[in-house]
Amino acid sequence: MNAGIGFIFTDSLSRVAAVSAMLLSRDPHFAAIGFVFTPLTAAVQIPMGLLGNWWPELLRWNITASVMSAAFMAGAVIQIRGIALDRGCARWVTVTLTVLFAVNPMIVMYAANGMSEAPFLFFVIWAVRRLIRWMRNDDAHDLIAVGLALALAYLTRYDALAPLFVAVAVVFVVSWIRFPQTVGDEGDSAFRLWGAAIDATVVAIPGFIAFCAWSFSSWLITGQAFQQFSSVYGNSAIIEQSGGVVESPLSRLVFSFSEMAVLGPAVPVVMTSALVLAWRRRDPEVIAPIVLFGAVLGAQTLLYMMGSTFPFLRFYIAVIPLCFVLTVLIAPRGGPVVSRRPGRAATPEVVSETPKYTGPSIILVVSMVLLAGSTALTFVAMGNARLAALEHSIASALIPGRQDLEEQAILRTFGSERRIADYLDDLDLPDGSVLMDTVEGFAVVTASDNPKQFVITSDTDFVKILNNPSEYGVEYILAVPNEKRGVADAVNRRYPTMYETGSGGIGALVIEVENDGGTEPPAWRLYRITGDRQTGG
Repeated sequence: MNAGIGFIFTDSLSRVAAVSAMLLSRDPHFAAIGFVFTPLTAAVQIPMGLLGNWWPELLRWNITASVMSAAFMAGAVIQIRGIALDRGCARWVTVTLTVLFAVNPMIVMYAANGMSEAPFLFFVIWAVRRLIRWMRNDDAHDLIAVGLALALAYLTRYDALAPLFVAVAVVFVVSWIRFPQTVGDEGDSAFRLWGAAIDATVVAIPGFIAFCAWSFSSWLITGQAFQQFSSVYGNSAIIEQSGGVVESPLSRLVFSFSEMAVLGPAVPVVMTSALVLAWRRRDPEVIAPIVLFGAVLGAQTLLYMMGSTFPFLRFYIAVIPLCFVLTVLIAPRGGPVVSRRPGRAATPEVVSETPKYTGPSIILVVSMVLLAGSTALTFVAMGNARLAALEHSIASALIPGRQDLEEQAILRTFGSERRIADYLDDLDLPDGSVLMDTVEGFAVVTASDNPKQFVITSDTDFVKILNNPSEYGVEYILAVPNEKRGVADAVNRRYPTMYETGSGGIGALVIEVENDGGTEPPAWRLYRITGDRQTGG
């Protein structure tokens, strides 16, 4: 999709740019990974990013990110299969559900595009699987895995805090309810409280450490603990720079439910069926997927209603594994869960091969048919610009005869940046010759065969060079319009008229490159340094 069609997602390539800054820039250091996004999505690309010195196309075409997302999404598919195997589902059920999940168009797209959805889904599904297992076997190893999975999910996306908090609460409540089984019928309150607190703490500690370590590192290096929310590069700032939110909270709520409806139209049926059967079977496992995936979906809905995030279909992708896990739980337990060390509160099914209740198979069959229909509906919805603002453009590349000019323009995204990079590469410039802010120009850096020629925002001496570029050997400044996201550009903040006039004598216009990719900025201007005047009006 990246190299063949040329369709590259902005957030995905920005993480590749962070990898390039860490490894291949004129000032390589780990802090260049940036602190607006949590680090795991970029960090796991480091081994492959090292090859960028010899194979620049890995970065130019977003391949390191695509390999990352493909591996994690394959892991998510394996976890769905694992949940079915843990349940003891029939082979045809396990195979059918695994295949249906793997071929869902949203799963396929986000396996290929290098975005954070793949690792985030993998870690949350892993946590759901282990929480289900713990509810059956009371094995401390599964509790530890839940905590580790959600900690890694937080290092992938900030919204993992929601399922982390919910998981801690669920573990505490479940432990409190069943703890008398381990201490006697009298259920001494102090023992119950202590036991429940210990179980909840096992889940909370990895996430707490991840949260503190990342926040402290951000504060120590940048002076801001939560750049996603406080810096000019975070989502809230981007929304404000783009004109703010115009829809009412109610319309945003309706939109969020619409997104979930097109991704998981089977939810009402499978959730109702799973809850009814769980009640009849006295089976608490259904709580795990509902509360963890529900926390993710609820957090995204709330953030969008507050105007802190974007109307993107991808933010509601968690509804897809929710449907599949609930369908697995509609099936009766087919055997015991293999466990290293079952706890004292393990349910009888762990050691018994005869399930208490088999349940009507017709419900399972109907649910699987609905999942197949949901896949078709999701495919259609992904071609709708209103419902799928990011995904719909790919339709012009895949559907014969579809000639949507806006979609075709988006498919050319970053083509202008690649032309600028090729132009600069042909000049064969020394290190530190081109000054730019990567808020808009990150794709120029990733497309270049010589990333050391750039002075970029993450360089430790960036501010010093920005204040006096000619003294430090800068020959060119790449400028964007001082509007929308361009108001956050460091060059525009230091020299407000750089794009329009060369900031009153600092530079002379060399080339102007229009952006034909349908995204910001509308055009780029490359100025050659002509004097040492350092202030502009």
